[in-house]
Amino acid sequence: MELFTSTSGNKVDVTAVDKTIPQDVKNVETPKFTDSIFKNPFFSAGLGLAGLGVLANVGRRVLILSNAYFRRRFMTSLTLNNEDLAYPWVLNYINKQSTTKTRNLTVNSNVNQSESGKTTTEFYFLPGHGVHYFKHNKRWIQVDRQREKQVISNNNRRTPLETVTLTTIGTDVGFWRRFLAEATEEALSKVETGLVVYNAVGPDWRRFGPSRRKRPLESVILEDGLSKKIHDDLEEFIKSGSWYSDRGIPYRRGYLLHGPPGSGKSSFISALAGHFGYSICMLSLSERTLDDDRLNHLLNTPPPNSIILLEDVDAAFQSREDPMQNHRAYDGMTRVTFSGLLNAIDGVACAEERILFMTTNYIDRLDPALIRPGRVDVKEYLGYCTPKMVEQLFERFYGKQATTEEKAEFVKVVSRFSGEISPAQVQGFLLMFKNKPKDAIGHLNSLLENKNNIN
Repeated sequence: MELFTSTSGNKVDVTAVDKTIPQDVKNVETPKFTDSIFKNPFFSAGLGLAGLGVLANVGRRVLILSNAYFRRRFMTSLTLNNEDLAYPWVLNYINKQSTTKTRNLTVNSNVNQSESGKTTTEFYFLPGHGVHYFKHNKRWIQVDRQREKQVISNNNRRTPLETVTLTTIGTDVGFWRRFLAEATEEALSKVETGLVVYNAVGPDWRRFGPSRRKRPLESVILEDGLSKKIHDDLEEFIKSGSWYSDRGIPYRRGYLLHGPPGSGKSSFISALAGHFGYSICMLSLSERTLDDDRLNHLLNTPPPNSIILLEDVDAAFQSREDPMQNHRAYDGMTRVTFSGLLNAIDGVACAEERILFMTTNYIDRLDPALIRPGRVDVKEYLGYCTPKMVEQLFERFYGKQATTEEKAEFVKVVSRFSGEISPAQVQGFLLMFKNKPKDAIGHLNSLLENKNNIN
């Protein structure tokens, strides 16, 4: 017998009480709370979805970490932005290398105008923003071009920052060096086949249109021996960098070509630049936005292997001996001072390895301080046609098409006015009679009647 003392102090026989409970009641099992929860179909479904979510999240993180680990150990990337000089070269090279051309493109346009006034348009297609793929040297490369929210200053204009990231399998960094070398070589091959011209945009030199066809040096007809004289002087200067450095002499050379309009000053400089593989940086001193600081910056930051050309300097600065001049080009049209120009040419902050050409139609209007040695080392006069120059122009146009008698007659007639007719006038006249030497001789009167119309 099992006794149980109640709260009132009475003893109760538990065994006796148990006997009074029906057997079927005693056999009923009380359900557990956890069992009821897990057997609930809604809870089970929610728990399953939560489990799948956890597994998916874990799987995603594992995939991200695995991808990052794989990229870090087995892949290399190269990133460039549009502040880099090689940025357009790489994009253009990618577009040409791609065997399956992308349908997402951006375009750069150039409008070119020839000397005759004919206008043509060129379009350059580049991979657009987004992800592209192409194969190079048996390797697949992923290209990810993005436009950032950051804004940069480009040629005095605010433009969005753009980046392009190239990724490939392999850990050889030399692959990217070779890739960049090939892209650069292709871009520069176009430059080397033509003459590149820059003009000033804001504080920077900006390429002006596509490269121009190089003009042969012998195609510019000058007085006998003059072309060779200037050519040899410039060639000697280009080769003498170490000589200047060893003696502490500024490695700079200045040239002034003066003479009447149409005598070939600008044409000869262009031909000379093309001959030596140099580009030309053209700057007008009469530009309204040009001031001393900007001029100094431009003259001392030209692109490598370039010639700076200041044309018609007589229009900007005239002699200080003229009391009517205030040493400005046109009052209110330029902020460049004469002293600012002198300091930019040979001041303390002047750049080394610089070639400067200036042209003028009237050398007597220039201040002696501007053309003294050290600022201008070589001064040469390019004048009107001599009989020898007339003969060379005629031979260059017609060669064997004309007889010796026709050439002699043309030279004889034109030479009577050789001190009044420029090479540009003779060339312009002969262009009207291409491959027709007899017609040129027959119309000589029109050339002689208009000999004073010099452009």
